[in-house]
Amino acid sequence: MSDWIGHECGIAAIRLLKPLDYYIEKYGTPMYAVNKLTLLMEKQHNRGQDGAGVASIKLDMPAGVPYIFRTRSADKDPIMQVRTRIVNAFAAARENHPIEYQNGEWVKQNVLFAGELLLGHLRYGTHGAAGESFCHPFLRQNNWMTRNLVVAGNFNLTNNKELFDMLVELGQHPRNKTDTVMVLEKIGHFLDEANDFLFRKYRKEGMTRKEITERIIQELDVYRILKKATRSFDGGYVMCGMIGHGDMFILRDPNGIRPAFYYQDEEIIAIASERPQIQTALNVPIETVKEITPGHALVVKRTGEVMMNEVNQPREKTPCSFERIYFSRGTDKDIYQERKNLGRSLVQRVLEAVDYDLDNTVFSYIPNTAETAFLGLVEGVKDMVGERMKYHLLKENRLTAARIDELLSFQPRVEKLMTKDAKLRTFITADTDREDLVAQVYDTTYGIVKKTDTLVVLDDSIVRGTTLRTSILRILDRLKMKKVVIVSSAPQIRFPDCYGIDMSKMKDFIAFEAGVALMKETGRDHVLNEIYEACKEDEKKPQAEAKNQVMRLFEYFTDDQVSEKIGQILTPVGMNAEVQIIYQSVEGLHEACPNHKGDWYFTGNYPTPGGHRVANRSFINFMENSDARAD
Repeated sequence: MSDWIGHECGIAAIRLLKPLDYYIEKYGTPMYAVNKLTLLMEKQHNRGQDGAGVASIKLDMPAGVPYIFRTRSADKDPIMQVRTRIVNAFAAARENHPIEYQNGEWVKQNVLFAGELLLGHLRYGTHGAAGESFCHPFLRQNNWMTRNLVVAGNFNLTNNKELFDMLVELGQHPRNKTDTVMVLEKIGHFLDEANDFLFRKYRKEGMTRKEITERIIQELDVYRILKKATRSFDGGYVMCGMIGHGDMFILRDPNGIRPAFYYQDEEIIAIASERPQIQTALNVPIETVKEITPGHALVVKRTGEVMMNEVNQPREKTPCSFERIYFSRGTDKDIYQERKNLGRSLVQRVLEAVDYDLDNTVFSYIPNTAETAFLGLVEGVKDMVGERMKYHLLKENRLTAARIDELLSFQPRVEKLMTKDAKLRTFITADTDREDLVAQVYDTTYGIVKKTDTLVVLDDSIVRGTTLRTSILRILDRLKMKKVVIVSSAPQIRFPDCYGIDMSKMKDFIAFEAGVALMKETGRDHVLNEIYEACKEDEKKPQAEAKNQVMRLFEYFTDDQVSEKIGQILTPVGMNAEVQIIYQSVEGLHEACPNHKGDWYFTGNYPTPGGHRVANRSFINFMENSDARAD
């Protein structure tokens, strides 16, 4: 992707189902769970580099002995920082007690993080807050084992204010209004309530407090707690939690917006945000890795019993399509094929843009995430070449050997012309700095493109267009071709995301900028004001009644008109080559990714009312010249 946007967070969790001695005997180390967890985290490092954290719970520890452990880091290379701290505890035990280190029970009693439950998290902070204190997992502590709660997740809730007000009505005093605090305190409140209910019930029956604690451990209804806590949540979420006595859960939103997968056998349960990472870490086949059903929670009881039941009624399944286009690693079999399909679906429009003149067309891509879609585009072009070859072989009379050689030897001209300086990219973070530095991120290869050529360059998406405008097109123009066609394997991004991706400022989107420019050029300035007033009126209504008023902005223009305006806006002053922008269609996206229909950033069709509210607020911010986030 030429424009940098932030990833969603990533989660990983491990639940051992055997005693530590089992893993020591079979795998030669008591660090089996730690190794698998940190490998899952490292394999998902693309999902967040702002921070990392791990928490662990040991089962059946005697009173007075620590059983919950946590470490977090927001330093450089936070996953390695977290792993090093954990490994150091094991290494010290191995060095100082080599004999005892082979005894699972001794390790569990004496080594930090040598627990049966482990929860890891990778953080990408969409709100700019930084530091270790903002890293998951979050811990809600209590002297009662069954009231301790550890939570981590990949989520963004759109109704934080309403949730905050609910907590205040319950008598709480939340320390801030972030969605992380809302989640922790909402679940924590109903966890406390469930404890109180069971305590009162068995106290009336004359049980001792110690006996009651054992009953609570046995009877605590995690599903009832999650149902009460999340019934008012609006947003996209995967939430993973551990309760002090040993119950674990992973909960997915009713629309399945955020991804979550798990694997289970007689030794282990593994949970992660992406499927191939589980396959790699545990060396298991793809069919054994299952998806968490939207609206459901996978619960692993302290006893090791595993169940997956409904928490919130599933709605229309709209998983985030950006996971397929960009965020998730392309090592997933289905994602790999879908990205190729995205590229292949653009072949006809690309050939029309170059007037079918393949002799004078060079195909390239913007590294690195567009490579798979580019393979699909090239395969599609080669298929067209094959059809052309077949036509000539069948239709031409008196074919000579030289002519046959000419036909058989023709191949599309495919070159890698763009090179990204990955190290420089790491310095480009803050919005205020991006414009000055982004122009230096790419280099190009000279001497391959001719003056008569059209250069086709595939990108997986065009969000802001900043890099194209300030860097890529200027660099490519040095190649002296006659025309450059920039092709996006994703449709036009017109609306903000509010479910985890860092795309909340509508004014930043080049498609939105083009839509506004077309409105003004066609004398429709009054429509912008009408949309603004409609958005303000919508904010007065209950969130459940919210409608996306901004969709009206694009009703007056075709997709091609918007693309043409984007091309005009992105063309640098003084550029010699003609510039054309081609976007994937929404229909093409759905055909390529049939099981991931979450397309709100392209269409404005949000799966929850909170999405409509965020879109309207983002437009209000634009009209009021505010740089505030809408989510």
